[in-house]
Amino acid sequence: MTSDEDEDEKRSPTFATARPDRYDNPIMPIRTKRVYDPASDEDGVRLLTMRLWPRGIRKDQVTCWEKELGPSAKLLFGFRDGGVDWEEFERRYTEEMEAKPELLDRWAERAGRETVTLLCGCRDESRCHRTLLGKLLEARRS
Repeated sequence: MTSDEDEDEKRSPTFATARPDRYDNPIMPIRTKRVYDPASDEDGVRLLTMRLWPRGIRKDQVTCWEKELGPSAKLLFGFRDGGVDWEEFERRYTEEMEAKPELLDRWAERAGRETVTLLCGCRDESRCHRTLLGKLLEARRS
């Protein structure tokens, strides 16, 4: 190689420095949605994250059901009854999920390959475990 070719090679990006995987394999979004909202083509894998099957929902309306991604019954009912505030719920739910690293890793990896929509019956998305779960999965993919 001549010195001009060496200089050109230093200036032009290579696979190692250009990180083509950022363009060839974009990270798919993790979405959240109420299970009672209509399905859409953008949903990808519709993952139900509730301990109990929701009323009025047919099995063909979800792709997968992971009961273990829902909050424990004790935590859920404590929050609904007002004995557990949102900050405590958030802390305890996060602890429950971090005790299941294999399950979180599996879904974080899958969310890196395809769109995953986390489903739950809660009306208020800002105070729902599906939002917390989405953040946990996002953190595990990066």
